[in-house]
Formats: sequence, structure tokens, C-alpha cells
Amino acid sequence: MKSLIIAEKPSVARDIARALGKTSQKDDHYEGESYVISSAIGHLVELFMPEDIDKKLKGWSFRNLPILPEQFGLKPIEKSKKKFLELKKLLKRRDIDTVVNACDAGREGELIFTYLYELSECRKPVQRMWMLSMTPASIREAFQNLRQAEAMKPLQDAARCRSESDWLIGINGTRAVTSRMFGFQKGRIATVGRVQTPTLTLVIEREREIRNFEPRTFWRILGEFQVAQGSYQGVCVKTDFRKGSDPHDRADRLWEKDIAEAIAAAVRSQPLAEVSEEKKRSTQSPPRLYDLTTLQREANNRFSLSARVTLQAAQALYETHKMITYPRTDSRALPEDYPSVCRNVLGKLEDPRFHPYAREVLDVHGVPASSKRIFNNQQISDHFAIIPTEITNGKLSDVEAKVYTLIVHRFIAIFFPPAEYDVTTRLSTIDVHTFKTEGRILVKPGWKAVYGQTTGQEKDVLPALSVEDGAPPRAQVISVDVEEDATKPPPRYTEATLLASMESAGKFIEDDDIAEALKEKGLGTPATRAQIIEHLINLKYMERQQRDLLPTQKAEDLIDFLKAVKIEDLTSPVMTGEWEYQMRQIENNRLSRETFMRGIKDMTRQIVDRAREFKEEEHQAGATDILSPTDGKPLIERLRTYRSQDGAITIYKTIGQRKLELDELRTLLSEGKVGPLDGFRSRSGKPFSAMLVFDKEGCKVRFAFEDAVAEKDGSQPVGTDKKGTLLPSQQSQDFSQFPSIGPCPQCSEKKSGDIVETPSAYLCTNNKGRDRLKGECTFRVGRTILGRIIPRDQFLKLIQERKTDLLDSFRSKRTQRLFSAYLILKDDGSIGFEFAPRKGRSSGPKKASQKPMSS
Repeated sequence: MKSLIIAEKPSVARDIARALGKTSQKDDHYEGESYVISSAIGHLVELFMPEDIDKKLKGWSFRNLPILPEQFGLKPIEKSKKKFLELKKLLKRRDIDTVVNACDAGREGELIFTYLYELSECRKPVQRMWMLSMTPASIREAFQNLRQAEAMKPLQDAARCRSESDWLIGINGTRAVTSRMFGFQKGRIATVGRVQTPTLTLVIEREREIRNFEPRTFWRILGEFQVAQGSYQGVCVKTDFRKGSDPHDRADRLWEKDIAEAIAAAVRSQPLAEVSEEKKRSTQSPPRLYDLTTLQREANNRFSLSARVTLQAAQALYETHKMITYPRTDSRALPEDYPSVCRNVLGKLEDPRFHPYAREVLDVHGVPASSKRIFNNQQISDHFAIIPTEITNGKLSDVEAKVYTLIVHRFIAIFFPPAEYDVTTRLSTIDVHTFKTEGRILVKPGWKAVYGQTTGQEKDVLPALSVEDGAPPRAQVISVDVEEDATKPPPRYTEATLLASMESAGKFIEDDDIAEALKEKGLGTPATRAQIIEHLINLKYMERQQRDLLPTQKAEDLIDFLKAVKIEDLTSPVMTGEWEYQMRQIENNRLSRETFMRGIKDMTRQIVDRAREFKEEEHQAGATDILSPTDGKPLIERLRTYRSQDGAITIYKTIGQRKLELDELRTLLSEGKVGPLDGFRSRSGKPFSAMLVFDKEGCKVRFAFEDAVAEKDGSQPVGTDKKGTLLPSQQSQDFSQFPSIGPCPQCSEKKSGDIVETPSAYLCTNNKGRDRLKGECTFRVGRTILGRIIPRDQFLKLIQERKTDLLDSFRSKRTQRLFSAYLILKDDGSIGFEFAPRKGRSSGPKKASQKPMSS
């Protein structure tokens, strides 16, 4: 009889076959005297959809909600059904008496095997192969220490809870919210989820905090002082400062200009300052080993890699190259029996970038087996921190090499001593006013040597006091200046900071120890957080602007609606973090699956009931100061609309995924049109510009382009070809409705035209779509170029100075990467790019692109 070993991916099955030996490949599996080794290709089985349970549930209706199956049926995923049938056939073989689950060591790996095993109706005994490293030795060790199925029951229960709770909240929440927001309009779906929606809430709340931020002006007094050994700067501080309720207050900030000027004048009148200073030695311990989230954050900060790309690289390093341990971990410690493994790995690091430091650990510092900061069984569950393996010779891609270098440097550095600094605090006192200066000198690099830092690279060095400065020392006052500044809003989320916020359930905490204490209540798991961020971007709820993450208007409308309906559970990171914590409790056998799912079902019922009972007319923000043209009374603002009191006019606040501002609404109703306006998006997400026109007879709002007719998705003006060139039908176009912004730079003196601003372009009134070779003007510049809206002030600079400022957020058609460039106006009237020189190069700007550029 034989054992059937099922891995999660074909590459893992191949590695197991090589490690165990005495097998040969047959079709899509490996077989020997004792084993049959095959694999899934990730998830092969999924839960029934509502229509699989009952065909009546295919229609989205509140009558069918909530959908709460007593048991969740399973079905093969259609695109991988062939693979499922192959594995089912192997499971049914009579010469197979034992099944070994060798899927990835974690919740999802357990779920992949469990669903496959159940849908195949297999009854054969199961053992678990728990691999944390893909080296042959680790694979053989895992096979020699197979776990029994009973021991994996808690992890299996948690995996089922994750799958079923996502189904219940996602299916019921999406159908209920979509019904109330869009009334099941075709193509309009409000997707919600147990983890994705609270994550989105974090980004929206940060964006609104930035948007509503009101900067406050403050003043700082800077002084420059001279001693015998050189000059230094200091900032005037309030010596009695205590941090209070104002988060923006600082010891060096003054909130009244006249007080700052008075202090500066008083200080300027004094030629000398009395100087005192205090020196102390401070230490900085090496950072702890990586878990997946901290690795993703570091890669995003250092290399601008997305969380998804970092995970893919780490997975390849683990699975394909065998150069690191299991990456989907939330632990930053190693097992207490791992010191010898660490010594072996350090001894194998022959790369010149790593070898000298690895040898220094082995020969000088040693591997401290007693260090609970490194080796701690209490801080690992089924996975330990990410470290390199003894295999070091993989052929890596650029991204894989970057991620591997991060892991190796962190691994070596953990065994080095702390870095030591001499910190000097110098006070320069003039009468009652004190100027503070801090200097920091690296005196012992410690672990920072691994990253190439030495004592000679310090910059914050103060000129030393000497006997020439007197006793007590005095410094000459060279200058005193008052510097005006303003408070700044918090930064937008990057993937690094969003991952940190997800990890600590909405509390962005950099402190390792506090983050460790809150980790079990995070949003999602280390393995799923990258997927959640990508999913939100794919749903057009968020978008990347270089490193920043910005919510779309679609996302803001969704969260506003959920809060109005009082479905707080779906928007609260803390609540969802609590659910995630409870699933971890299930894994640790401290909470029953039944108790958890009971709470999820109660939450599902609450979501559906609140959406069903919601009435928009009960959510009125009050009357506006805009009078309706139908009854002369103020429009009433509601959650999603502005409505006249006679009911004749209903105008949505969001049109084309763009919010209509009150001033724009006022102009629209008083003048019958407004624009051109930028920032609209088609359903495919493509940006476009348009005018809005109010039809007084039908009391409707519609888009207007050059010829006042829009394509179905609003992405291209009718009357132009794909490159934006006017078609013959435009030859008699009346441009008088559009604002003129200056003379055309390309027209002849005899027949000069004006540049007008239309919804989609800046173009000459003489542009009739004809041939320039025949003397006709064809000047036209799209308002949107490679996804980047060109504002009027930059276009004016383009035609007056033939070059704009450096503009960011252009998106390459070939690579989809964002880039910055100047737009230049060429002699032939076409538009080109000019790129700024890269840092470190002394040459001038790169030559403008010679490719013709379409808008």
C-alpha cells in the first residue's frame, strides 16, 4: 500500500519527490514504491454560490436576504476542474491507504486540502506534513515528523470560519448595500467585505483628515552661534514647555508673530550667549527579524515595492529558490532549538556583501542561544521569523535579489551588538531665552556596520567647546532669524503605513513591542493583507499615485452610505480585528467554531436589517442656499442627492465618480451649464473632462462634450477619432460657448485663431480637422495626457514659454508606471516630453521624446 502526498503547488510536489527520492514522474504526479506525490494548483474547490443552493437566490432581492446556509456546499472551481478530478481519482485508488496533507503550513493551506478531501468524499486517514523551509533536509525532517489529523482540527476550524464568514458578510452585505445604493442598476455593485471595508475606511478617514485640515501658522526663532572650533545653529525653545492637548504644539513653536519678533529683537541686542552642554551615551538595538508584514513595509519604504510584489518575491525565494524559510508568517522570533541552524546558515553566506559580517558573528559575537529577543518559543505559533536557508546560489531577478538582501542583512544584524552614539545637548542662553542644539555621533557602529555605516559618516557633529571659549563657555551671536512655517496634515497612507495600520487594527504604531502586543487583533493576516490592498485597487475603491494610496469617490460614497445606515461593524477596523483575534483563538483551541459563527450570523442579520429599513428621506442634512428653478425654494441636501422641495429636481452629488461641489451646482442651475470640469471617470476608470448641462424641461443633468453628445462611457468625445483629432463633422463647430484663453501659437499672422478650452482639449478655433500641409491650423492639446489632467495655468505656460513645470503622475502606456516630465511645445506644434536629469548626473535635462504624443 502507498501514501498519497498532496502539495499545494506543482513545484512543491517536485521538491518533495526529489527530497524523498526513489520516485519517477507519471503524468502529473510522481510515484514510487511507497509514495504517490501530486499537487493542487492553489484553491481547487469553492463554496456554493447562492444560486447553487437554490435557483431562486440568483436574483438579488431583499426577499431572499439574509442567506444563511445551515451547511455550506462545495463545488470544483470551473477553471481548475480537470485538476480536481485528477486528484479525486488518486484519492480513490485502492492501493492508497493514507493521505498526507503537504499544502502550505497555514490556514489557507489547511483549507485547500480540507475542501478537496471533503468534495472527493474521501474517508482515508490523514496526516499533516508541516514544512517551514523548502530545503531537502527540512522536507525530510517534516516527513519524519508527520502530525495527526486530530491535532490540525483547530486550524481547520479557523480556516472554515474565515471562508464562511467572508461568504456570509460578502454575499449578504454586497447584495443588501447594492440594493439600497443603486437599486440593482445593471453594472452598479457596491462590494463590501469583512476585512476589505474596514481597511478602506482607514484610507478614507485619513484622506478626509488631510482634506479638512486647517493649517496654523507658527514661528520659530533660529540663531547662529560661533565658538573657537566653528559655528552651529540653535532653535529657541520654551524651557517650561509641557505637552498638552494641542497635538501641534512644540517647544520651539510660537503662535504669535509679534512675540517671536520681540524675542528675536531682544536676542539680537546681545553679543554673547552663555553655553552649557550635556553628553550621554545612547544605544540602539538591532531591529528584530522579519515577519511578512514588516518585510513588506520595509520593501515598500526602501524600494517602493507593493505588498503584492514583495510577497511574490518572497514566495519565489521560498518555493522556487529554497533560499528563505516560510514567508507567510506573523512571527519575529525563532524556535529555541535553532541556534545551531543559524550558525550553519551564517557559515554558508559566501557572498562578499554578507560573508565578512557573517564571519564576524561566528568568530567574535557568537549566536546567543539565551536571547529571548531572538529565540523564543512563546512568540511563535506554527511559523517562525523569515531567515535565509543554507542554499545561497539561486539565480534571482532584480526584485527577488532586493528582498533577499533585506532578509539576509536583517538576519546577520540581529546577532551584532547595539549601535552606540554620543548624544550632545547644547544650550545657548541669552538673558532668559534659550537656544537648543543637538548633535549625535556614531561611536560604535555595532549592527549598523552590516548596512555599511561607519563612524566617519556622521553628519550631526557639533564644533567642540574649548578653553578658548572661556569658563564658563560663551558663544558669539552671529545672526538671529524668525522663520515662518505652518502645521502640516498627516501624510497619506502608503502600502507600508497601511500594512502597519492593518496589523494593529487601525492604530498606526511603529514601536515594535506595542505592535507585538496588538498584532493578534489585526485586519486580515500577513498572507492576505497584500491581496486585500490589491483587491481594493482592482475594485476602483483605491488608486496608487506613486507611493501614496488615495480613495476614489466611489469608495467615499460607499463608506458614507454604510455609516448613514449605521452598519458600523463593516466600517470598524477594531471590530473586524476582534473577529480576526477570535479566529486565532480557535486555532489555539480557546474558542469554539460554533460560537464564532453564531456571532458572524448575528452580524449578517444586522447588516441586512439595517439596509432594508433605511429610508434616504430620513437622512436630510437640511436646506442649502441654492434656489430651485422649479419652485424658487432652497434645495434640500440628502445623503446622496440634492432635491427640490416640489420633487421636480433630483441631482446626485456624485456624477461620473466625481463629487459635484456646491458652487458648481449653483452655476449649473443658474446658468444652465458648468465647466469644463476635470476629474470624471468612466465605468472602466478612464479619466475624462466634460461640461455639465441642466435640461430645464426634463429637469435632468447630462454631460456635454465638443458637440454636446457623449459616448456611452464618456471616455472619448464624439466627433474625434481615437487620437483626439477632429473629424470632418466638426468642421462647422461653434466654439463660442467655450472660454477663450489666448491667441494660438501656431496660426499664421494673416489668419490668427484663439485657443479655447473645451471639455476634452485646448484647441484653436481655426482647427477644422484639415491638413496642416494645406495651411490649416491643427493645433490641439488634450486636457488629459497619459492619465494626467493638464491644468489651465500649465497649458498657458506651455504656449507662452513653450515648456511647463515638472508635472507628475503621467502613466506609461507600456509599463503602466507613473512618471514625471516637463511638457514642451515643439516647432511643428506637436507636444513632447522632457525628463529631468536623474540624481547624481551633472548633465542637463534629457532630450525631449521625439515620439508623437496622443492625448
